[in-house]
Amino acid sequence: MSSSLPLATINIYSSFMACNSCSTSDGGAPKGCKNNGTCGTDSCNKLTVFDWLANMSLPSGQEPFDCVEVRFKNGRKEFYRNSEKLTLSIGDIVATEASPGHDIGIVTLTGELVRVQMKKKGVSITSPEITKIYRKASQKDIDIWSNARDKEEPMKVRARELAISHNLEMKISDIEFQGDGSKATFYYTANDRVDFRLLIKDFAKAFSTRIEMKQVGFRQEASRLGGIGSCGRELCCSTWLTDFRSVNTSAARYQQLSLNPQKLAGQCGKLKCCLNYELDTYMDALQDFPSFDTKLVTEKGDAICQKQDIFKGLMWFAYTNNFAQWHVLKIEQVREIIEENKLKNKVSSLEDYALEIVVEPEKDFNNAMGQESLTRFDQPNRKKKNNKKRKTSGDKKPNPTQGNGNNSNNNNNPRPAGNKIIPVNRNEPKK
Repeated sequence: MSSSLPLATINIYSSFMACNSCSTSDGGAPKGCKNNGTCGTDSCNKLTVFDWLANMSLPSGQEPFDCVEVRFKNGRKEFYRNSEKLTLSIGDIVATEASPGHDIGIVTLTGELVRVQMKKKGVSITSPEITKIYRKASQKDIDIWSNARDKEEPMKVRARELAISHNLEMKISDIEFQGDGSKATFYYTANDRVDFRLLIKDFAKAFSTRIEMKQVGFRQEASRLGGIGSCGRELCCSTWLTDFRSVNTSAARYQQLSLNPQKLAGQCGKLKCCLNYELDTYMDALQDFPSFDTKLVTEKGDAICQKQDIFKGLMWFAYTNNFAQWHVLKIEQVREIIEENKLKNKVSSLEDYALEIVVEPEKDFNNAMGQESLTRFDQPNRKKKNNKKRKTSGDKKPNPTQGNGNNSNNNNNPRPAGNKIIPVNRNEPKK
């Protein structure tokens, strides 16, 4: 994309770009890194693949791979065959074969890496189901595509109203128009099967276009729409995660996380995918630990495990008759007690093996660098209080009978009793 492209083309590009460095300026020209979506930071588009073979030329006599990867709305990607042998590069807008008509998408990957991606996703290179690319999109194709995408949001609002009027337990999450505007695909989620035959008839009357309903899972819905997770980053499923592995509550148990569904569930309502990220590390570390169900037999009673720390190699045990008090043991000491129990010997108590945990004093970081308190303005100013007291005391009339032994008529240095200052009226006639 360059600044010489029409404004409609630039607007389409900017709607697909997410990072600020590649976004377009007010004049329509790209700014920032100016790589126009191929900067390799993986932040311009969803599920971007960095073309690390872009600067390498093919061996002499070898033709480039005839399939390309094309991306559509919300990260949906398909593979198409370049049967016309068009000169395509990343970022080109192309018209692809669809049923019926044609669709408009953006080329995201070309060359030998497409072969790797097809093998990764289980798509056969010689499959007859791979459709072809017609041509590079013209300005007329881009205008039709842009107008069709502008209709999607108001259509989604109206479609949800119609679904509610039919009392259908379904959620219409997204609408995607085909590039030529001849068909609209409605993505929805539902817990059970939904009979939407009457709903499709109402859609056809209201929108005057071909309707296709496609049910997606809750995880797929979150990956299509995107969002910000509780970690403060974009959702993994919408940025880099390409497959959805099953997540069980056992993953949280192995990591000794609180089984709180509000904390363990993601925006899709299912268990977070990141629960599996560190699970292998915990599983490897727990192989060196005694079983969590281990019971230690002592003369003071039986003790069961309450907690484990795989990083420090510690285990917490508590007597069955006193769960309030926990004793910290190293895994070597636990194995020693287990060996004694196997010989049918009881150890005296856990206190003989327990570690003494030194509680470090809490560090006070208040005013660590000598700054003033941030709440200093919340307290009233003492100087203002003293000034108010002086003003209120100055309103009282002078009493000539009070004094400290000096002449009360001495106007140069009047000093009444106490700390009060009594003003002197110099215009008053002397007695």
